[in-house]
Amino acid sequence: MEDLSRQSECSRANRERIVLISKSAIFATNAMSDTPYSPRRASPKANDDTPIDSAVESLKKSLKAPIERYFAATEDERDVIALMLANIRAPSTRREYQKDLRKFFVAMTGIEPNVDSVLEFLHLTEKRAVAVVLKYKAKLLALGLKEATVNRRLSSIKSLVKFARKLGVCSYTLEDVELEKVKAYRDTTGVDAQSINSVVQLIERSTVHGQRDYALLRLLWENLLRRDEVSKLDVKDFDPHECRLRILGKGKGTNDEWVKLSMATVNAICDWLQVRGNITASSPLFIALDNRSKGHRLTGDGIRKIVVNYFDAAGVKKLMSPHRIRHSGITTLLEATEGDVRKTQKVSRHAKLDVLIQYDDNRKHGQSEMTNLLADMID
Repeated sequence: MEDLSRQSECSRANRERIVLISKSAIFATNAMSDTPYSPRRASPKANDDTPIDSAVESLKKSLKAPIERYFAATEDERDVIALMLANIRAPSTRREYQKDLRKFFVAMTGIEPNVDSVLEFLHLTEKRAVAVVLKYKAKLLALGLKEATVNRRLSSIKSLVKFARKLGVCSYTLEDVELEKVKAYRDTTGVDAQSINSVVQLIERSTVHGQRDYALLRLLWENLLRRDEVSKLDVKDFDPHECRLRILGKGKGTNDEWVKLSMATVNAICDWLQVRGNITASSPLFIALDNRSKGHRLTGDGIRKIVVNYFDAAGVKKLMSPHRIRHSGITTLLEATEGDVRKTQKVSRHAKLDVLIQYDDNRKHGQSEMTNLLADMID
């Protein structure tokens, strides 16, 4: 019994010592420090006479304070499509995703997509979801749609499922749904420099329309700009003193880059801005001049229409667009540099060199040359 009594007293003493050490450790400045120097004892402020017990009690109360639900799910989060679209930066990409997803749900449900139908699709089993999407793919193929169109629509559905998985509202993938095989960059030839020059010569540079269009076509040809890159330009992006232009490249988000301009293009843009008048730094660099949307930013489709009209007027049989001008410039540069893809990449700003190699292969007409070589070997 005496042994048990002594053990109990020892236990009680140890507990009291542990409590004392714990209280000291809470307020020690370097309680767990690895420094070889002796830790300094925290000294209370001159007007701080709060005892340690009181401070511990205050800490306990603070830990019991209610926590607000700042991150509770809101009702609008149930609309998965809207949430996905809001996370896409490019407006044109958002529009295409929205159209493609709408077509899928209308085709498979007979009604416009809504929160319930979208969630029902996302809550299917994987096998059932794959079956639904493959059935939709069969419908697209039966309509005779091109492979690229079929792939774009299927990719929109896959992107929705992938996004929903991140939110935790979908548990399956659509990896078993295969896309159609597509040969990229089938026709990259465009037109030659002489055809471009004939179009430029048609522009009435004495008019306001002509000043704008002349500067626009020079930019598309010389700097191989995409139409959306041109449409997004503001006056502040043009630096005539350094002969350069700041653009938001494709797939680069808000990361801009500067491209050098020729003196002829700098003068053309300056002439356009001078006759236009009433501009600020934040004004669009190119604006519409038609009565319906005069003064508004020139859209990508507006740029396309200008290009189409000029090439039609010049009698160019090939259907042209801003991107066809880009094709033309790239092919012409490869011709002039004897296939120097790296130099051409500096202007085209393609992320992958393989794309320019495809341009160069198309330019050389390798298949035709090899066919004729074999043809000459037989009678």
